[in-house]
Amino acid sequence: MLRDFCVCIMDKNVTKTENKARGVFHIILAALGFSLMTLFLKLSGDLPTMQKALFRNLVAFFMAVIVLAGSKEKFKINKPTIPGLLMRCLFGTAGLIANFWAVDRLDLADSNMLNKMSPFFAMIMSIFILKEKPVLFEWLTIILAFLGVILIVKPGKGLASLPALVGLFSGFGAGTAYAFLRSVTSRGERGPVVVMCFSLFSTLVTLPFFILEYEPMTTKQLIYLLLAGASAMVGQMNITAAYTYAPAKEISVYDYSQVIFAAILGFFVFSEIPDTLSIAGYVIIIGAGVMKWLYSTEKLPGMTRKLF
Repeated sequence: MLRDFCVCIMDKNVTKTENKARGVFHIILAALGFSLMTLFLKLSGDLPTMQKALFRNLVAFFMAVIVLAGSKEKFKINKPTIPGLLMRCLFGTAGLIANFWAVDRLDLADSNMLNKMSPFFAMIMSIFILKEKPVLFEWLTIILAFLGVILIVKPGKGLASLPALVGLFSGFGAGTAYAFLRSVTSRGERGPVVVMCFSLFSTLVTLPFFILEYEPMTTKQLIYLLLAGASAMVGQMNITAAYTYAPAKEISVYDYSQVIFAAILGFFVFSEIPDTLSIAGYVIIIGAGVMKWLYSTEKLPGMTRKLF
């Protein structure tokens, strides 16, 4: 598994279906990692947004450096991928900061789900960045998943506010970053290099704010932030692998599995029980994911496929 994370290059000896399955596997692991990151950030308590963001990236940076130091090519970066790497870092950092800012001002579920619009934005931006055009059925499954998100977020509760718009922008930033991520990894850039560059870029952006706004932490808060950083590393490595193996339009809907993980963690750690509308949203999103998988693996009835 570690080797798979480190190399993160498509195996030409396996079929497209096998690579798609690997992509789905990695994106679900990424969702689990990011869910744990959110959990530990919430457990860390009331600390400045940039302080949390710096720890989230600093830990991931050092872990990526350790992985690269033990690899054959060390810290070599493919020059043709540098522009794409910079765009991935820029949009990813903007999305991350926006997400953390929104988390401090919205309910956790609302901010989390607004950020989970990233797969939708990834599909849209992939049209322009990767020239990947989804078919009608794929558009319908994404729209269905979006309707599920609406049920969970519940737009009537003041989501037209600035924090909500910033939270939605975090989804746009992350989705666009994922599209650039696939662009650079499909050109041979290694996953740990992408993670290292993104984490270093984000750390340098948040460091000045961290210095100016630093608040002392308890030992428990420090441990939670370190765990948040480690969980983020798991998420980043797997999301990088996922978009290496398959196009965003084929696997991005599975990123919504983070909703399920967040609900489970919220129940066991904070005794949070989703309301009826949220549960309905989960069912719709899972249903969209299953439909997408059936279509992608050509398991839908022939007549149904011909309609789309």
